[in-house]
Amino acid sequence: MSTCSTVSRELDESIAGTAATARTWLLLEQPGPWGAKALTSSHLDPALGRALEAAAEGTGVRIALIRRPGRHADCGTPAPRQVYAAHTAPGDAWLHSAAVDDPRALLDLDFAALGRGEQRTFDAALAGRPHIGGPLALVCTNGKRDRCCALLGRPLAAELAGSGVEGVWEVTHLGGHRFSPTLLVLPYGYAYGRAQAHAVKEVLSGVQEGRIVVEGCRGSSAWERPGQAAELAVRVAVHEDGADALRVVATSGAAPHWQVTVAHVDGRRWSVEVAQGASLPPRPESCGTSVLGSPAHMEVVAVHELRTAALAG
Repeated sequence: MSTCSTVSRELDESIAGTAATARTWLLLEQPGPWGAKALTSSHLDPALGRALEAAAEGTGVRIALIRRPGRHADCGTPAPRQVYAAHTAPGDAWLHSAAVDDPRALLDLDFAALGRGEQRTFDAALAGRPHIGGPLALVCTNGKRDRCCALLGRPLAAELAGSGVEGVWEVTHLGGHRFSPTLLVLPYGYAYGRAQAHAVKEVLSGVQEGRIVVEGCRGSSAWERPGQAAELAVRVAVHEDGADALRVVATSGAAPHWQVTVAHVDGRRWSVEVAQGASLPPRPESCGTSVLGSPAHMEVVAVHELRTAALAG
């Protein structure tokens, strides 16, 4: 029986505009096994997991658990354990780190402020500071969500770590397991699918130089999915790889059709037509289900540069 990722790859399913949406990521180190809903089904106290979920709801903060690549079925929890917060908004992207002995300290965070990109709450509550070192490479390996994440994600994470790539962590859930192995790179928040080690190294090298690699990119978690697809389309159209060069400034319409305005820091703007389609033929969207579905995909219909006169009018 084919896996969901094999079927997606064979059908050449588009991955643009499929990244999880989060303006801010909060990552807590938690070794050991993970369940499908890791915050409440791992070695983390489930009551704390539920409290963190409630605190983050509606704030723009997405919480995930991370662990070092390697054998970790029942390994002990480190003390202190690593915590990261990353804000992904272009022009204001940052990555801070902290170490905590008791993860309940995360409840002292002002989640609304963290979602707005205010790093002070992280630093004050957890004695955090700017991350020293390169970007983080988060590889989804949670086989309880989908077996593809374990079968494909864990070997990728191990290969990257084994070859000396710094900042590699396994992560609980990035969405889109049919695009496994999936990867999120922080601080800029761009997600990648069907990742291979050599391509990941290129992506990380680009991030260190302030560049975004478009090949294999699912989009930036800073934007909703139509905006993700629109921003990537503009990058391709004008050969723009600067991490802070583009931002989505307006989105109008509703499924299945949107008009997205993408702005460049140099003043140029583009109007991008994005349509939602259904990926055919029907197929299981996850290895955990036998139900056939037609996953929604974002299709960029047109990219039009807006002239200065039109903007003035």
